[in-house]
Amino acid sequence: MATRHFLTLTDFSQKELHKLIIRAIELKKMRQQGEKYEPLKNKTLGMVFEKSSTRTRVSFEAAMTHFGGHAIFLSPRDTQLGRGEPIEDTARVLSRMVDIIMIRTYEHEKLERFAQHSIVPVINALTDKFHPCQLLADVQTYVEKRGNIKGKKVAWVSDGNNMCHSYINAAKLFEFDLKIACPEGHFPDRDILASVKENCEIVGSPELAVENADLVVTDVWASMGQEQEQAARLKTFSGYQITPELMALAKPDALFMHCLPAHRGEEVSATVIDGPQSAVWDEAENRLHAQKALLEFLLTNVC
Repeated sequence: MATRHFLTLTDFSQKELHKLIIRAIELKKMRQQGEKYEPLKNKTLGMVFEKSSTRTRVSFEAAMTHFGGHAIFLSPRDTQLGRGEPIEDTARVLSRMVDIIMIRTYEHEKLERFAQHSIVPVINALTDKFHPCQLLADVQTYVEKRGNIKGKKVAWVSDGNNMCHSYINAAKLFEFDLKIACPEGHFPDRDILASVKENCEIVGSPELAVENADLVVTDVWASMGQEQEQAARLKTFSGYQITPELMALAKPDALFMHCLPAHRGEEVSATVIDGPQSAVWDEAENRLHAQKALLEFLLTNVC
């Protein structure tokens, strides 16, 4: 059987993704009830970080601990990747020593090259192009709070970045309508958008995107690695903050989500992120449960 990887949402079928969400909710309930479940006992996850993260490291490490396994954290200082070893060589060696690998890096092409030479599953924990693990958590959160996301309207108000790209993929696979509001020059990748024409649309303003939305999502205006653009981006995105006035255009029971970390007073007002419509804390926790479902599926084929 060929090794399965999770580099984008499109690596899994629609049916598999729906099962993953259901399983994540089940695993969360098992954890809350104190049920011991260790399907990955004696299994090891290699965690390769070229981009730092709080939620990604803690959620994957805790997931392996809950499952009876172990996780090894590897920063650029801890591997030969940081000293110029070919990605292919690192993949060949590391995949002979651990059971599964997650990578958080910059270039998506680097992740693809690694996966091509790995004999164990590789998980995309974030690249500059996609962030599929976060989408599993976001969809899980919506399903828990509002039910099936199929046919719902989702508003993306921010940069056309890796999160936006994964929301575009999710719109097709989970069958919701996505309205995208980005400033000129910050639109999502043309090819990614073209692949899901029937579910996605770029609109001319945040107001048009948010109108009658069931879910409103944003992200930081300058991602890691774009710090030198911070001042310019503050001006460019100044009309794209999620405010109470903007949320008032959405449905009364609309949810607000953000993958975090958030900059209050920039992409979102404190009133919104700390208000009753915000689901960001459950969304952050669900990284743990969604990734547990993903790890279980890739290593045991249970879903």
